[in-house]
Amino acid sequence: MAYQKYQGYQYETSPRKLQPEFEPKTNPYQKKKSSVKKQNNVKKQVKSQIKPKQKAIIYIAIGFAILFAISYQNSLITESFNKKEELKTNLGSIEKENEQLKINIEKTLNLNNVEQSAKEMLGMQKLSNAQKIYINLPKKDYIESANEEKILEENLNIFEKIMNIFKK
Repeated sequence: MAYQKYQGYQYETSPRKLQPEFEPKTNPYQKKKSSVKKQNNVKKQVKSQIKPKQKAIIYIAIGFAILFAISYQNSLITESFNKKEELKTNLGSIEKENEQLKINIEKTLNLNNVEQSAKEMLGMQKLSNAQKIYINLPKKDYIESANEEKILEENLNIFEKIMNIFKK
């Protein structure tokens, strides 16, 4: 409160009213704020009551979203595990079938079976002595041995080859 200075003797019996030093200027065109302030206060109270409810709902929604994500991830893991197990069982059955086919091929590839299938399917016959022709080959060996110089030249690098060219 602001006090006014004593201005001398006062004739009335009622005490004088203290006036504030600052009086806010009011706009005559502006609507009254008292009803607006009350509405704002009511809105703030409603908002303050709603906020904890909204926070709880948001937290619950986030919790459900996290649980949903975890359960979805677990379902994907389970699905891929089941695929892996199915592929393992398929691999096992294919390997067994492969081994059985190998055994069957080994059984059928003996000389008697090959000869019999050649006679029956392809109409082949064994050679007679009239169909055989004997050739005499000279005993000279036509294989040449490798020269040591060629082997040495192959092991040389580029610089050594160039040096050998200049030496020659």
